[in-house]
Amino acid sequence: QVQIVESGGGLVQPGGSLRLSCAASGRIFGYYTWGWYRQAPGKQRNLVATIASGGTTTSVDSVKGRFTVSRDNDKTTLYLQMNSLKPEDTAAYYCNTFPPSIGYWGPGTHVTVSS
Repeated sequence: QVQIVESGGGLVQPGGSLRLSCAASGRIFGYYTWGWYRQAPGKQRNLVATIASGGTTTSVDSVKGRFTVSRDNDKTTLYLQMNSLKPEDTAAYYCNTFPPSIGYWGPGTHVTVSS
């Protein structure tokens, strides 16, 4: 069983930056493609970015050029560097495998972008 804990969220002004971390227990971390997802209040949870075991990344158009996903397989940790944050980035952010595994959802970390 994999346990996931996201951290690094907070309140930031528009244009600011945050770095999210996702610590995953278990030995399977390095074998999977992982993703960052977010869920804004009252909306469904959506994929933001992915990173394959070999390091290939993808991201949705709304965050391209602003968000960077990375991973450290030795530390079994996933990261999301978020720059040039916008109010519409406000959401709870989660990590999970891609495609997501139902039992792996963590508590998430909240990001609020507001002046």
